[in-house]
This record gives sequence, C-alpha cells and structure tokens, in this order.
Amino acid sequence: MNAKQKTTIILTIVFIALFIAIILIFSVNLREVGLKNAEDKARVTGKIVKDGLTAHMVSGIMDNREFFLQSIEKTENIKDLWVVRAQSVIDQYGRGFNNEIARDDIDRRVLQTGQEESVIVDHLASSTFRLTMPYIATDEGELNCLSCYNANIGDTLGAVTVVLDMGESKTIGIETIKKVIIVSFVSFLLIQIIVHFLLKPYVDIFEDIKTVMQSASKGDYSKRVMQTSSKETKELGEWVNSLMQKLQAVLENIESKIDIFLTKKYKKPDPLEEVNDTVNQLSDIYKYRMIIEKDESIEDLYERLATVLKEKFQLKNFKFVEADTTNKTTTVVFSEGKTYCNIKEYGCRADKTNTIVDSTQFTNLCKAFESKDLLHLCIPYPISNDMDFIISVISDSKQEHDRVVAQLESIEDYINASRPEIVSKKLLKTLHESAITDPLTKMYNRKFLEEYITKSFAQAKRFNIPYGFLMIDIDYFKMINDTYGHDVGDEAIKRVANVIVESIRESDLAIRFGGEEFLVLLYNTTEEDMMKIAEKIRVRFETKVIEAVAESFTKTCSVGASYYPNDGDTAWKCIKYADMALYEAKESGRNKVVRYTKKSENQNKY
Repeated sequence: MNAKQKTTIILTIVFIALFIAIILIFSVNLREVGLKNAEDKARVTGKIVKDGLTAHMVSGIMDNREFFLQSIEKTENIKDLWVVRAQSVIDQYGRGFNNEIARDDIDRRVLQTGQEESVIVDHLASSTFRLTMPYIATDEGELNCLSCYNANIGDTLGAVTVVLDMGESKTIGIETIKKVIIVSFVSFLLIQIIVHFLLKPYVDIFEDIKTVMQSASKGDYSKRVMQTSSKETKELGEWVNSLMQKLQAVLENIESKIDIFLTKKYKKPDPLEEVNDTVNQLSDIYKYRMIIEKDESIEDLYERLATVLKEKFQLKNFKFVEADTTNKTTTVVFSEGKTYCNIKEYGCRADKTNTIVDSTQFTNLCKAFESKDLLHLCIPYPISNDMDFIISVISDSKQEHDRVVAQLESIEDYINASRPEIVSKKLLKTLHESAITDPLTKMYNRKFLEEYITKSFAQAKRFNIPYGFLMIDIDYFKMINDTYGHDVGDEAIKRVANVIVESIRESDLAIRFGGEEFLVLLYNTTEEDMMKIAEKIRVRFETKVIEAVAESFTKTCSVGASYYPNDGDTAWKCIKYADMALYEAKESGRNKVVRYTKKSENQNKY
C-alpha cells in the first residue's frame, strides 16, 4: 500500500468519523430542541387549562367547563387532555362530569407529591410527549382556593395532563438529517477532490523518495526521483537526485581507490557499509604501521604482530618462522603456545614449496608436524629476495581451522604493512651483528664486548653476580702462519673458537678479543668451576687435529683467569688481570692455565 492509498484511506476514515459525529450531534440537538418545544407547549397549554378552570370556578360556571376543555384539546398537535381531582376535591364536589379521577400511576404520583412529571413515548412511526402538572392550593392575590375548597395552602387539588403528538417534529427532524447527510456527503467529496489535488504532488514525490531510499538502504544508489508535478516538488526532487548522484559517485571513487591498499575486499550489498569496513581496516593497519615504525628492533615488531593476531584475530597457538632463501635455513623467531613442528630435522614444507600448507587437504601432509590430533596451517609470505616469513597456526577443531582460513586475507594486510619494517629492521640487525661479530669465528668482537659490559655489569654489580674471566691464546701461532700460511692459521683460530663454544654454557659469552686471542665471560660461576672450564678448553684444543696441505698437526693454548669481584671491582680490571695471568702462563712454559695473583702484575708482557 503506497502513501497515496494510505492518505486516501486515512482521510476517508477521518471524514466518515466527522460525518457520523456531526449527524449524532445534530440528531441529539434536534431531538432536544423538539423536546424543549413540546415541553414548553405542554406547559403553556396546562397553564391555560389551570387558569381557565380557575376562572370557571371563580365565575361559578364550573359545570360548563367541558366545552372549554374540548376546544383546547382540538388545538394542533394536542393528542389528549384530561383533568383529575384530588381525593379531597372528590369528597367535596364529587368525581365531576367526566369521572375526573386518576387514570394511572403518574396521575397518582403527581397528586401525592405535588411534583409535575413528563414522559416521552417513542414509536417507530410517531412519538408523544406527556406532561402532568399539579394544581396547588394557594391564597395569594385575588385567587383564594381556600374559599372554595376544604384544603390547606400547598395541598394538591388536582392535576392537568397534556399529551402532545411529536410525529410532525420527528418527521421534520428526519428530513433535516437527510439534508445534512446530503450536504455533508457532497462536502466530503469536494474536500477529497481538493485535498487530492493539493496533496497529490507531495504524495507522489514522497513515494518516489521512499523508493529511492529503500533502494539505497539495500545498496543501490542509482535510483532517482521522477515524479515532480509542481514547482516545489520539482526542486525537492532535484535536491534528492543531486545528493544521491554525489553519494554514488563518491562511494564508487572511494571504493576504486582504497581497495588497492587491502588484500581482503569487503564485498557487501551496501557500498556504504563496504567503504566503512574498508576505512576501518585501513585505519587499524595505519595505526599498526605507525607503531611498528617506532619499534627499535625486529623482535619488538614480531611481538607487536603477535599481539594483533592474538587480540584482533583470536589466534591462540602460532609461531613465526624466518626462512633464509639464500642459505636454505629456517629459524623460529616467535612462538605462542606449544610447538609441534620439528623444522630443524625436516625443514619447513611451506618454505620449500612456497605454497600454503593445509593439513585438512591431505593426511600427514607435512612430516615436520608431529601431532595427529591437531590441525595446522602454514602460510609463507615473501619479504625480500633472500627472506620469506612464515606463519604457522595450530587449531584444535575443523571449525577453528576454517575460521582462521577465512581471516587469512585480513592477516595478509598486516603482513604487507609489516614487510618494509621487517626488511629495514632485519637489515639493521644484520648490520649491527656484522659490526659486533667476527666474520671468521662468528663470535662476538670487542665492539660487542663494550656494549655488553656497559649494559650487563651494572646489573651484576647491583645484584652481586660473580663472573669468571678467561683470556685464551694459541701458543706459537705466528709459526703456523709462517710455516703453513694464513689459511691454515685461520683454521686453527676456528678450531679453538669451536672448542670454546662447545665448552661453555649458553649464558656465558665468548669474544674474539683480537688475532689468536679470545676472551670468555662465565656468568654467575664459582672460582672452582671457572678453573675447570679453563682446563677443559685447554685439554680439548690440544687434541684437535689441524689439516695442512701435506700434513696434519696439533697445537696448544694458554689460559689466564681472573674472578669478579674478588680480583677486581670492574670488568675491565678483571680483563686486564686475566691478560696478566695469560702472560704468566706464556712465560712459565705455555699450554697451561694460570689463575691471576698479585705475582702476575710483576710479570712483563712479551
């Protein structure tokens, strides 16, 4: 049902209601007027009768009253007229010429109470109005009832009843109502025509606007207002059409431009909702990118990305893997939850194939995944020419797995936003590691030692953490270079470096201090363990065979040891004291471990 039909129905209902109300009010008022006229006429007639009978009584011609009453009864619209006497008057004068006694209960009540009563009797064809008026004894003025009747003042002497025919009044009322109905109906038609003429343009344009808005609510902004039959509605239609045209053009323009920034396309029936979702996603990614640009390290970036996956995408078990495409190595750089992949032994299938690995596609698809009860999804993302980034997600149900798959495009948007920062931070990390790492032994160098001591020894001093310092040097190293060449010398340096790394803990630190000299910092150790480790390094290196071109040989090393904080109150002092102990070991025969003592300070460096 359109607005025009609704308006017509509403107006019809309103006019019908008004019409019925007018007819009812008019009928009631007409009836009241008719009753009022009948009552006035009956009262006047009754008073004439009373006054006439009084005059007959005073004149002494009461016996001749029949003619008087009959003449009044013949008056127009008087249907009946009679007079009744009270019992006291009957007792004094008798019942009268026409048996003037009470005819019904109304007469009796009026005679008893002295109060007039009126009654309306309605019939289908006609109606009557009856008024019964009491005749009260009085002695006022020239009329003295007490002189004629044995009565007291205020006694009811009789009653006069007048019955009027209201048929003519009823007929007139019906005719009047018919005329009112005709006039009202004609007025209703005229008003309907006028209203229709005045409202039609506005109703029509309202229907058009409604159609345009309904289409827009469903995502179709191409509809336009067509019906404009008046100047005002034409202007309104032009405004609406202009607005819809601008909105459609802007939405299409925004959609065409911002979609290129996202992998996931938010395709919805309503372009406005689609643009809103796209802008919200772009805003979230922009905020994310602004934050990771200010992160200092690639580890901070991975933590930030992991937070997004946990909070925005509700991932519970996942890990990040860096794949070095040049050296064919994979490294887990972040892990959330338990790890089920043995990539060290089997490698990463997603990295090898450069495709998504989905365990729901084939049973035991990836050998590295060690759980048969869980589902996994590994997605590779190319970051640079020599690096891929892999996200591995573990799910405990097919429903959860499908939920993750459905979000991959949105996740990829965050990976794309992270890619430049991963490349730059990875490069900075590589440059920094190159600056602090010895290229031959892959050990840290003296530059890193300076950074480490600055950061770590403040904590060691604050919490009283002891350190052992070992200074290690290959005995007669110059002879190796002179005899076999620098390549063999480099091999000897790598051998001693490997021995050192194999002999210490992960919490300890090995430094290539310079040339064939190495420094080891033993974290939170005892003096006894420090000496045991130093001896282990010496003994192990002594057994290592170094290959030359035509022969093989072994070499020895000397070790100097000092202990913090017993020997010195700073790291640099302890390094110096370990170097003094090393000098003493060299001077006293080599291939030995010497603990720093005050005696070491008196030795001269060779």
